[in-house]
Amino acid sequence: MQTAPQAEATDQGIPVIDVGPFIRGEAGADAVVKAIETACRDTGFFLVTGHGVSPERTMRLYNLARAFFDLPEDYKRGHGRGTALTGGMAFSPIADEALAATKGIKTPGDYKESLNFGLRLKGDTWPDQPENIESAFRDYFLEMETLARHLRRIFCQAIGLEPDYFEPAFENHLSALRVINYPEQDVDPLPGQLRAGVHSDYGFMTILRSEASSGGLQVQTRDGRWLDAPSIDGAYVVNIADAFMRWSNDEWVSTPHRVANPPRNKKGSSRRQSIPFFVNPAKETLISCLEPFCANGKQAKYEPITYGDYIELKTRQAFGR
Repeated sequence: MQTAPQAEATDQGIPVIDVGPFIRGEAGADAVVKAIETACRDTGFFLVTGHGVSPERTMRLYNLARAFFDLPEDYKRGHGRGTALTGGMAFSPIADEALAATKGIKTPGDYKESLNFGLRLKGDTWPDQPENIESAFRDYFLEMETLARHLRRIFCQAIGLEPDYFEPAFENHLSALRVINYPEQDVDPLPGQLRAGVHSDYGFMTILRSEASSGGLQVQTRDGRWLDAPSIDGAYVVNIADAFMRWSNDEWVSTPHRVANPPRNKKGSSRRQSIPFFVNPAKETLISCLEPFCANGKQAKYEPITYGDYIELKTRQAFGR
């Protein structure tokens, strides 16, 4: 008889969960569901292994995006700034975005630059350097869509919904793939400037491919402490985002997080590159309290709102508009 997999707690208190048994329909699938439900209620963060994402496609995207970030600044700023092409590429230069603004905190722009793509999102013509960067984004996007579908089914089982309950909301989803470059900090950042200011993600959930370096992802606990999120080779960091917290009537938590600056006395390189996939429903999706979270006399905390209206507000805040 196979034993059920257990969630392994890291020193930071964020569990590492092997989702392979659920994906393959093996013994131990129920334990996967329970471990993820517990994490979503406690911190909203967990790591997954056994996910089946192609390491070759992951590294291809990582390497080609890094090659783009290494190009001259004038070349980068000459691409990805338009919005005429659905499924095009968008480039955000260093300090273009201040994520803490979504929490009402005024800071300098975040010390990062990024490449962004979504199948149904507006962007610019893809650059000709490096060659094949568009196909690398699209191939990895497909990998993330598959993993996101598995995770949604886990969520449904945890909540007590039909396995495909959420799928109609994702038929025309607005998910976004981003590669973020956190450069070396050769000069002191401005007062209050971080690699990424404190924020919570806007959508349904985020699936993050990270890497170890000084100056990394930190997660805020309910009592206000900051924990360093572990970086485990081959694992993905998953977190609940704001729209799903609202859907769950605040029972599943979207936790504030940030990317810290490397210590000034660091040794070795602190350059960091991460690849988040923001899992977002379709624009017309109504975010309204799910029935299991409003049962037994519980009242919905929020009025229903479409995802399109919700994300528009959050985006305007982040970019100071």
